[in-house]
Amino acid sequence: MRSSFLRSALLGLPLSVLASSMALAQGGPGADTPDAVDGQVTSLGAVRVTADMPTLAAPGFPASLVTVPIERVEATINAVDVEDAAKYLPSIFIRKRNYGDTQPVLATRTWGVNSSARTLVYVDDIPISALVANNTTIGAPRWGMTSPDAIDHIDMLYGPFSAAYAGNSMGGVMRIVTRMPEKTEVTVKQTEAVQSFDLYGTHGNYSTSQTTLTAGGRQGDLGWFFGANAANSFSQPLSLITGPSTPAGTSGTIPALNKQGQAANVYGAGGLLHTRMLDLNGKLIYDITPQWRATYLVGYWSHHGQSDVDSYLANAAGETTHGRMAGFASNTYHLSAHHLMQALSFKSDTRGSYDGSFVITHYDFLKDNQWSPAGVTAGTDVTGNGRLASYGGTQWTTVDATGFWRPQGYGGAHEVSVGVHGDRYELNNPTSNLADWQDPSSTTTLYSAGRGKTRTEALWIQDAWQLSPSWLLTLGGRYEWWKASDGYNDSGKTAVNQPVEKADAFSPKATLQWSVNPGWRVTGSLARAVRFPTVGELYQLVSTGSTYSVPNPDLKPETMRSGELAIEHGIDQGLLRLSLFQENTRKALISQTSTLPNVAVPVTYVMNVGELRNRGVELVAQKDNVLVRGLDLSGSITFVDSTILSNDSFVSSAGTTSQGKHAPYVPRWRTTVVATYRPDEAWAFTLAGRYSGKQYSTLDNTDNTSHVFGAFDSFRVFDLRAHYQVNGHLAASFGVDNFTNEKYFLYHPFPQRTYVADLKLSL
Repeated sequence: MRSSFLRSALLGLPLSVLASSMALAQGGPGADTPDAVDGQVTSLGAVRVTADMPTLAAPGFPASLVTVPIERVEATINAVDVEDAAKYLPSIFIRKRNYGDTQPVLATRTWGVNSSARTLVYVDDIPISALVANNTTIGAPRWGMTSPDAIDHIDMLYGPFSAAYAGNSMGGVMRIVTRMPEKTEVTVKQTEAVQSFDLYGTHGNYSTSQTTLTAGGRQGDLGWFFGANAANSFSQPLSLITGPSTPAGTSGTIPALNKQGQAANVYGAGGLLHTRMLDLNGKLIYDITPQWRATYLVGYWSHHGQSDVDSYLANAAGETTHGRMAGFASNTYHLSAHHLMQALSFKSDTRGSYDGSFVITHYDFLKDNQWSPAGVTAGTDVTGNGRLASYGGTQWTTVDATGFWRPQGYGGAHEVSVGVHGDRYELNNPTSNLADWQDPSSTTTLYSAGRGKTRTEALWIQDAWQLSPSWLLTLGGRYEWWKASDGYNDSGKTAVNQPVEKADAFSPKATLQWSVNPGWRVTGSLARAVRFPTVGELYQLVSTGSTYSVPNPDLKPETMRSGELAIEHGIDQGLLRLSLFQENTRKALISQTSTLPNVAVPVTYVMNVGELRNRGVELVAQKDNVLVRGLDLSGSITFVDSTILSNDSFVSSAGTTSQGKHAPYVPRWRTTVVATYRPDEAWAFTLAGRYSGKQYSTLDNTDNTSHVFGAFDSFRVFDLRAHYQVNGHLAASFGVDNFTNEKYFLYHPFPQRTYVADLKLSL
């Protein structure tokens, strides 16, 4: 009776609470998962029917974990870039503005798009998070370090409940797990996309063409996998040029407001970006012995782009003009970047009492330049001189060593894991004046500069203890030592050597899991997490148009206390999970753009906010063969009350306050729904939808005007996809993203209706 009732309740859930194109799964313990008892539990893949009440198994992570296999991605998602594979995960949003976007940051259920350093992203054991900053520019994960066709599955671990991960895991940990072919294979995939865009005075179709080639195989003890991905993309406008009035002697201004309801008339569109990108990546594995394996990973990313503008202004003669508005100059620029990542790991799998691993990584901005004119002149002309902003020389290195001890042997009641971590992040961000803005080698004097280093060292230990067949206790702790040094800022007029900063912290973790019976599980988790300021938050100095990002070298670490209670129930061919969570963060590092007294232009700066509280509930549901065979439904709905409890450091020229207001970039409601119908083994038809509520981008919540440039709107976006597996070697797909043509802003104008088609040949 109880099983029948729950099954009926699931089928009655409205479509709005169903989400994510994933097979909800919980990965079992293994050598690469130090926070579970190896051999004590079985892997929970997509829940299979073995009885009227399918059995749940303990996860390979202390708290909530969701997995999406690549087979589900290929069948249900219009995936062009690597990050698209995580598109429908519960409570997850990846801010991707356009195909080939270099800034797709990850938002979780408690932290928004301006929190890139509050989540960790890995490719296998290799961190690809850019913890050099905590922003939407250089802080995005380096997704291009692997190929979409190299992915086996993606795990999303929610919360900072494992001692194996730094405090940057407060939002969660995403692990992209790649595959290694056992026999030689080659795949070729061609993807074409066209976006139809219409906003203000800009109308057009913007296309993307992408070619992906992968090859892999194994010969004896040596395995290899290489990927190449080349894309040629034209984006919709990523920016608008606005101002409070109509430029003298012009017509064509479109009346509009900014996010705070003030006049911000639109003069034209900017950021019409044409990019040419090349990702090359490779993975080599060598079985040194039957127990020890060495892995080498390399990724090279090349990016060249050009941004143009579209002016709506005309002079008295009817000729197009920039109206001497400087925004047209800052939105006219060229890009050129070359990045290189390398990683080496050694790992054992003895199936005995001891195992270990060692991983070292290095990421280097070999070249990363953006150059633009300094201003505008008459008509549509720009100045001959300009500026060059560079990140060349920015780099980071990480080292991790982990040991595993099983006191009762493999499959015993205990698995103790202990680790050592070290990292060093270095920022180099000079902006130089150019004699000829179109010649990046014509540098003259220094315009501004920001540079510095951070270093973190850590020790951690964790014990997963199977108290009884029904109870699993995981206890751990992490101690970290952090230092910021060599900080330097130069505004072109004033140079400052910033002071050395040091901090240390201990972060305890605890998770208790109770398997009530084979179909029910209750998990409670508590943790403390400490995130130290990134080198970018401390020292980055950037000017973008009329807005300036200024450094704050006196920032203190932010400290979080986090808790989650998760109740899971396995049903016939499906799973339900209800999670209650709360996080209290003190001295939260928040980026804020504001007008300050005696400062003529808006200023972006990072501050320590007194205390934030994120409290909410998440419901996740998944079921196969709903009503008819072949119809799969999955989804999630998340509510978060994110409140600023105290903030004495907030400064406002308008006399507003931030205390009691909603925290920036965190929507109250977020929902994802996916319905996939497979009439046979060859075809899959998917309808997916995502909803996000209104977000604020100001600490005092004064940005109440929606559907304008700079606003963070609520949105409802629906996608379609039809996938046809022609045979074992050929697959074709056609889809439409945002087929209802929702027009919304997340600061930038986001993509409108886009048609996507791909053809994949596997040999």
